[in-house]
Amino acid sequence: MRAFGQSQSVKRREDIRFLTGEGRYIADIAPKTALTAVFLRAPTAHADVLKIDTSEAAQMPGVVAILTAKDLHAAGLTAGMATTPAKDQRDQTGATPRRPFLAEDRVRHVGEPVALIVAETRDDALDAAEAIMVDYGEHPAHVALAEGGAQLHAEAPENLAYDWQLGDEHAVNAAFKNAAHVTTLSVVQNRVTVASMEPRAAYAEWDGERVHLAYGGQGVWGIKRDLARCFDLDPERVRVTTPDVGGGFGMKAMNHPEYFAIVQAARQLGRPVVWISDRSEAMQSDNGARDLISTAELAFDADHRILAYRVNTVSNLGAYNSGFGQNIQSMLFSKVLTGTYDIPCALLNVKGVFTNTTPVDAYRGAGRPEAITLLERTMDMAARELGLSPFDLRARNFIAPEAFPYTTPGEVTYDVGQFARVLDRAKIEGDLAGFPARKAASEAAGKLRGMGLCYYIESILGDDREDATVEFTDEGRVTLYVGTQSNGQGHETVYAQYLSDLTGVPNALIDVVQGDSDRIKRGGGTGGSRSVTVQSFATHATSEKMVNAFCAFLESEYDAAPYTFADGIFSAPGSNQRPTLLEAADLARARGRTDLLRHHNRAQLPARSFPNGAHICEVEIDPETGALVMDRYVAVDDLGTLMHPMLAEGQVHGGVAQGFGQAVIENTVYDGDGQLLTGSFMDYALPRAADLPMIGFVSEPTPSKNNPIGMKGCGEAGTVGALAAVGNAVLDALWDRGVRHIDMPFTPHRIWTWLKEAQK
Repeated sequence: MRAFGQSQSVKRREDIRFLTGEGRYIADIAPKTALTAVFLRAPTAHADVLKIDTSEAAQMPGVVAILTAKDLHAAGLTAGMATTPAKDQRDQTGATPRRPFLAEDRVRHVGEPVALIVAETRDDALDAAEAIMVDYGEHPAHVALAEGGAQLHAEAPENLAYDWQLGDEHAVNAAFKNAAHVTTLSVVQNRVTVASMEPRAAYAEWDGERVHLAYGGQGVWGIKRDLARCFDLDPERVRVTTPDVGGGFGMKAMNHPEYFAIVQAARQLGRPVVWISDRSEAMQSDNGARDLISTAELAFDADHRILAYRVNTVSNLGAYNSGFGQNIQSMLFSKVLTGTYDIPCALLNVKGVFTNTTPVDAYRGAGRPEAITLLERTMDMAARELGLSPFDLRARNFIAPEAFPYTTPGEVTYDVGQFARVLDRAKIEGDLAGFPARKAASEAAGKLRGMGLCYYIESILGDDREDATVEFTDEGRVTLYVGTQSNGQGHETVYAQYLSDLTGVPNALIDVVQGDSDRIKRGGGTGGSRSVTVQSFATHATSEKMVNAFCAFLESEYDAAPYTFADGIFSAPGSNQRPTLLEAADLARARGRTDLLRHHNRAQLPARSFPNGAHICEVEIDPETGALVMDRYVAVDDLGTLMHPMLAEGQVHGGVAQGFGQAVIENTVYDGDGQLLTGSFMDYALPRAADLPMIGFVSEPTPSKNNPIGMKGCGEAGTVGALAAVGNAVLDALWDRGVRHIDMPFTPHRIWTWLKEAQK
């Protein structure tokens, strides 16, 4: 614990405005004079757009403009959405078909925007949307998670977007040939929707020279670059801002077509235009998460040590390679290809396919559950087949502490790890010794009880560089400018807390500014658990630079040297001048040294850090109905040095809830024609407070060596661990009844069906 607050759970400063209704979201800040935008969306999954007749709608009350793809082209807006493609096995770039802002000659998923209606009120726009006549020439839909079917894009024969591989195929095949035991398991990673508390929203303004887009996102610079590219503008003519954001989860880091369309409407009309998605619209148009089928194989020697790991995955990209679509299921997979285990060789094959569904590339809590869930459920199955405790099998294969730094077959280097210590702590916190008694009590009540373990590892992702600027204001306050973007995690609190700890400036006098491309030169935004680690590293670098500058100034001012800074005070041998940083800034201002009132630095992490941990879940199942209760859950996490323990625990709790949701009740479903069957909360279930037990959280840290703070990140830890922990617990509960394979979501009907089939 440092002198001014690091590692202390100070109250969140954001909560005052959030709990008193003073949050500033898009709906709160949109100009009162703004016109309202509504999108007409495709009602069919795959069809040619033969004709759009807007004549009647354009004459309706309140309608100001209706835009189609033809109008965008006429205005010179001919670009499409940006993509980040992967390379295939032959080093060829994966297919990147054009994704327009409004549908051009064809629609490829239900909910794709076809026309934009701008009116004085939302009701006027909705009425006009119903009057637009669109003739569609329908094609068969391709929704199967496989190659082939109705062709979606000429650039992707058989709908194969890419065929990507990582690892030493020869070494892996040789290891499997010589293995004493091989375990094989297929796992379906069901698709989930993000369901952020605040749906996507934005407004655009155009003053004749500059465009301003305000949107609820996870960073402003990526979309600023894309706006400049698509509208052929100098970047200085584009401003992007982000106010408070009600949840992002990776989905709001991705660009979506609606933002570009409303910018064009504002440019064309010379008035602000606002668009706020409703929930059904969000279900149809937000990028989805997961949706892949994987088969994993683990090869063991006679001593039950892993020789090799082999994975084949088919990943659904949806209708377009949107944003990071290809990389989410390939590059992120490779980061944790072998988890915490000492695996000599591994091979990963990923095929990405296009389907007539909403694009799939949002994190929804992490980009690593796909990899960890597959590996950890396969490890659990291997333990059953080998007759070992799942705890013992993992411990036998952990990377030993003395083996660090350790480079995985995915060519990722882990800096530190004490995996056995964390697992031992989890056994205690999870009361492993008391499980037999709890299981017996459940059986006596006619219930089935199971325990599941997951040991996960992940890496912070995204840009490993960040900027930080510290400015002293005339009012005696300090402003910290950051390049990340809070989506509700508490960044304002923890950033101010850390700067206070470094400088001695009272926390209450520090203001944090984020999300404004005019006030902040650049930044990496938020995602991949990067924010606090990378931003704090940059703040640390800026503070060092600032302190050095003030030391030199004070030495010349007081004719004493060397000035040093400790516990918030400057001092030098033989001098009785001991100013605080704020006092030194006041002196600099009095001397006309305005250069000392603003300090900036850009820092790059020496390497990434790797959060890890052991999660233990217990479930109880009623075999008569299939109803499942998550009865106990404990997370023992090595998140490195905790900047703010309460915020870290809250992140883990939220992540576990997300993992439970996907594992047990959430599932995005399309029918064979590509119609979304889970288009509202009447059809799509989310976890509620009553579904969850009190979630135990314990920090068992080994500080990272890759940053001076020792942090590892925590934003996704709960989700990464929960999916496999819950899945392994469910299979454990059903195992004695003969059930040998389960797939998410573990709904009562599915569980009841598995039990009945096993009875036969």
